[in-house]
Amino acid sequence: MKNILILIQAFVILVSCSGKQEKNNTPNENKTMETMIKKDIETVLYAYQNALNESSTPHILPLYTENGIFMPQGGPTAKGQKQLEEAYDFVFKTLTLDVKFEIEEITMINENYAIAHTVSRGTQILHADHKTTPEENRELFILQKEDAKWKIARYMFNKQQ
Repeated sequence: MKNILILIQAFVILVSCSGKQEKNNTPNENKTMETMIKKDIETVLYAYQNALNESSTPHILPLYTENGIFMPQGGPTAKGQKQLEEAYDFVFKTLTLDVKFEIEEITMINENYAIAHTVSRGTQILHADHKTTPEENRELFILQKEDAKWKIARYMFNKQQ
């Protein structure tokens, strides 16, 4: 009788588990998935670089989450799409950038958040005096998955010393 009860319990456990398929990714599958996610994030960062170089607020805004935050050196923090629009319009009225991003690292926090560290180098033209000067910054991006797309949730930069 005891053996029959053990067999019934084993059968119940087996049947209950058979409906659930656990997702056990191999290390190679995990690496491939992480590589694909990092490529998606790189695409966002390079789209941001290109939008900066085009002085295009309309191309920058969709790269940010709905509640994105921009923290420029020496300027006020912009929170949300309306303030982001105002901040970037001001930046592009003040200067024109020609920069290239170098992605130093992308670190996955979880499936919805990542951190990217970049360095940008190039030039800027100040509209007030039409003077071209070197431009070099280090940047920190916090990216968030929103509507199944990676977007900039927080962005901060400062000058290299």
